[in-house]
Amino acid sequence: MKKIALVCLIFTTILMAKSENVEITSNHFEADEAKLMSKFTGNVKVVKGYDTITSDNLVINFDKDKNPIRYTATGKAKFKLILNKKHYTGKANKIIYNPIKKYYHFIGNAFLQDIDTHKKIYGDDIIIDQLNGKYDVKSNGNKPVKFIFKVEDKK
Repeated sequence: MKKIALVCLIFTTILMAKSENVEITSNHFEADEAKLMSKFTGNVKVVKGYDTITSDNLVINFDKDKNPIRYTATGKAKFKLILNKKHYTGKANKIIYNPIKKYYHFIGNAFLQDIDTHKKIYGDDIIIDQLNGKYDVKSNGNKPVKFIFKVEDKK
């Protein structure tokens, strides 16, 4: 009975974040109350409004008040997000999201595409800081950072 109450508490906390429902589906779910974390494995899908992240694994860390402070998606991580009023799709080996700081970190073979403008960004380490409107893209040295965009020739 305590486990059911814990699961309900965790899902209630997740669902209350920003007044927008968060729905997580997976093949397996486990929670560790002492470590303040939940783990989802197998065919993980996180949906919050328009935003969707899919992966093999998802770990959610909570603060002492049981509010989510960090989401970490690994294994075939893909996403569809609205960031700073722009629609993006992409993928990375690991996606870290901090909901308090509105901070995304895409790590390893990261790729983002702006759906509206078709701009593409490739890098090993991409950081998007929504609160400050900053983007930072880095290479690990094996492959350069790549930015692809169209330029219209106005005559």
